[in-house]
Amino acid sequence: MPQQYSQSKALWAMTRASFKAIFSNPSAIIFSILFPIIFILIFGAFGSDGVQRHRIAVASDSDTQNIVYDSLVKSPFVRIVTFGDTATMRKDLEKGNLAAIVSIKPVKDSAGGDRYFIRVRSTTASGENIGMFLQALQNLTFKIDRALSGGKDDRFILRPEVYEVRKYRQIDFILPGQLGFSVLFSTLFGIAFTFFGLREQLVLKRFYASPIRRINILLGIGISRLFFQLTSVLVLILVGYFFMNFTLRNGWLTVIQMMTMTIIMLFLLMGVGLIFSSISKTDSSIPLLINLFGFPQMLLAGTFFPIEVFPKWLQVFCNILPLTHFNNAIRKISFEGLSIIDCWKELGVLAIWIIVVYMILIRLIKWE
Repeated sequence: MPQQYSQSKALWAMTRASFKAIFSNPSAIIFSILFPIIFILIFGAFGSDGVQRHRIAVASDSDTQNIVYDSLVKSPFVRIVTFGDTATMRKDLEKGNLAAIVSIKPVKDSAGGDRYFIRVRSTTASGENIGMFLQALQNLTFKIDRALSGGKDDRFILRPEVYEVRKYRQIDFILPGQLGFSVLFSTLFGIAFTFFGLREQLVLKRFYASPIRRINILLGIGISRLFFQLTSVLVLILVGYFFMNFTLRNGWLTVIQMMTMTIIMLFLLMGVGLIFSSISKTDSSIPLLINLFGFPQMLLAGTFFPIEVFPKWLQVFCNILPLTHFNNAIRKISFEGLSIIDCWKELGVLAIWIIVVYMILIRLIKWE
């Protein structure tokens, strides 16, 4: 008797084979599991209680052994940040990254009672944030006063000081981040796919058989990409300046220095793109590698929002990423009017990345 064909076994075999095929493709795991987990961790770091926290700093001459300071530390509406030097603190205040700098000093009234003189310094760059902080501070001092004396004594002297500064517009933060975002992904995709295609179609092999040097092949690919990206960056800067009031502190000198910083970043990203094209077996794996490298930087490098919104432990990782330092340097050059030499910290980190990337590239690059 001929054995009857088992549809259930066939169904099980097809299901098992399909299941294996899904997990044999790394992109399925990355895009379905890993990326959602990364997004959850990143956006979960903002906090889940829905409370708006005002970033403030405490002046170096402030007394911190008093009930007002203790209440500020415990307040869910306030986040006290510390700075290594007063110059950095003032720069953050002028940009609106700080709501205020607070100084608390105990004083004695005429009857010998304890009172507190609270000086709050802020700038117009804080916008409505300073008003909301002052209201929260007044509510806080009122609760303390009511707890201590039933609201009969006014123990707190609150003196706000708001200084007029050059306006730090949203575009001054957003546009440098978008420049970095554009340069990052377009360069990686352009270089990786171009070099991979030339290698797979044996064009590089034929080039190699000709008298042309290998370095000239790379330079030809790099110069074309460099020219295209610099043109794109220049267009974005000019659109931001003429139509959105983007700040160019020193005019065309600022533009030239921004373009110079972009060339340094492009040189780094070209090396990364060549590494990805060399280690990829198929063209479908290139987007996976690029996204693994680029997505964390898109979210964590100050592209869309300041890295200060993250916890301290996550900020440590943010400050390792090359795009973080590119974005910071562009903002310093455009808004603060610093020269590219003044961005020595950012240049140093990018230089380390360049050295590491090209050391890896020398070992991994494939011509055939």
